[in-house]
Amino acid sequence: MKIRAELRPRLLPLILVITTLACSRADQPLEFLGLKLRGNPGGSGTKAPAESEDPTEQVVEPLPFQTPTPDPVRKPPDPREIPEWYTVQFGDSLNSIASRMGVGANQILVENGLPNPDFLAVGQVLRMPTPRPLAPSPSFKIIPDAELVYGESAQDFSALELIRAWNGALDRYDEFVDGEQLSGAQIVDRVASKYSVNPRLLLAVLEYQGGWLTMPERAPDRFTYELGYEHIGLEGLYSQLSWAADQLNRGYYQWRAGWAGPFILPDGAAVPPGPGINAGTAAVQWLFGQLYPPESWRAVIGEDGFFRVYEILFGNPFAAPQRTVLPSGLEQPVLRLPFEDGKVWSFTGGPHSAWGSWAAWAALDFAPPGDALGCVYSNEWVVAVADGPIVRSAGGEVIQDLDGDGNEGTGWAIQYLHIATRDRVAVGLNLTRGDRIGHPSCEGGVSSGTHFHLSRKFNGEWIPADGALPFDLEGWVSAGDGAQYNGSLTRGDVRLEACSCRFPFNQIIR
Repeated sequence: MKIRAELRPRLLPLILVITTLACSRADQPLEFLGLKLRGNPGGSGTKAPAESEDPTEQVVEPLPFQTPTPDPVRKPPDPREIPEWYTVQFGDSLNSIASRMGVGANQILVENGLPNPDFLAVGQVLRMPTPRPLAPSPSFKIIPDAELVYGESAQDFSALELIRAWNGALDRYDEFVDGEQLSGAQIVDRVASKYSVNPRLLLAVLEYQGGWLTMPERAPDRFTYELGYEHIGLEGLYSQLSWAADQLNRGYYQWRAGWAGPFILPDGAAVPPGPGINAGTAAVQWLFGQLYPPESWRAVIGEDGFFRVYEILFGNPFAAPQRTVLPSGLEQPVLRLPFEDGKVWSFTGGPHSAWGSWAAWAALDFAPPGDALGCVYSNEWVVAVADGPIVRSAGGEVIQDLDGDGNEGTGWAIQYLHIATRDRVAVGLNLTRGDRIGHPSCEGGVSSGTHFHLSRKFNGEWIPADGALPFDLEGWVSAGDGAQYNGSLTRGDVRLEACSCRFPFNQIIR
């Protein structure tokens, strides 16, 4: 990975705004990204101009800024609590160890004189460096939780309309993705849907990092790594935006799971989270923590950094009444096992990421009957766990809406992943529990063997299978053990263990 030396947003107007905002809170207009903002820049922002309008004539009359209520303060780990030595376990990587210990990967490299960060041996003993004590991140709240997930607040939003209205570089972009040509708007929509990340947030990140909405052409240094994250294998807008969505999910869901920091920046600095931040803010801080060194990062996540771009494009996200993504007392609806009666399936994957690497551990995996290994043809059927219409069916993924409004971002929704193209259920069909979804396969995402992956969302938020609201499939209740894909299903006195195998201890039948 390479982070550019200048590490700054790619818009001169943005830089000018950030450096002059402190003295621009009087009556003179603030010009930024083709907008004119009058008075205190803390208001409701604007919609994109209509196609017949000139964006340079758009005028924003903001509302007074309202400071959101701080969340409860979390106590970060005490550096003295970090063990002096760590023994490498199966599945460990340098980054995972660093994250777990709250230190930088580079610090571990230096402390142990490791020549190759990609090679660790099981049983190897590493000395853990003591984190450098740094001031906490800003306590300024950037976005509410409802603006991170692709939930109710984003259901009437059209990325295509906004992109066309601004007529910037993103409106003229296209890329070949998974065998088809996608426009910039289609890329944003696909990434938002698959990761369940709010498309407004993704567009604001694109604008902040490269002026993709408002600048007519891409900057010369944005033709390969469009967000400025230079890493082999992440070339192109689709890969860059997918990486960003994954990092946003990482910050969001680890905060939801009780993580208390620290943020690990590219130079290895460990920064405690600011007191009172929320999960949505932790997500944005985490993403930009992968792109900027400490001092630049603090400016980016402060009131006059990324937040100002978001506010100008979409308004103050805290101005409207705040939606609660997960209401108190939330209960899972009754769900059946997702296969036909009398068939013996294998429980092959315990709680793991619903999509990408860093979403909530919302998914469970099941493999069909038979002894074949690898990606093989299967005639077995995956069936609906509940009643409800199919709202998405493409690329190996099927989404079923359980509240019947046809919207996967409101109420409960079920994801069935790795469903073969042949015989796959079509969008619009209203299923009854037990109706056929399709056949397990290797389609849709990374897979080394025929199976399917089942997960839940509520109001756009992935629901962990190892959290306070575990999967309950006709009395089979999921649990994890702290490692992805490990875990169990328990009903009464019977306990099944997840295993990428076919043995009696992971066999399940309805």
